[in-house]
Amino acid sequence: MPKIKTSRSAAKRFKFSKTGKAKHKRAFLRHLLTSKSRGRKRRLGQAGVLNKTDTAMLHRLMPYG
Repeated sequence: MPKIKTSRSAAKRFKFSKTGKAKHKRAFLRHLLTSKSRGRKRRLGQAGVLNKTDTAMLHRLMPYG
């Protein structure tokens, strides 16, 4: 069987945790930051977690994690 290619666009945007959950960077932290509170910016800096359905799709795009 040939190797399965990894989606490079998905590999640049997502990472898998040790338990198999998909982590992603949150939006809204690029510009216009003065109008956002410090707490909001701090929370946006933390990684988000994809839901179960999207994680299953991501495993197909990134078969080797």
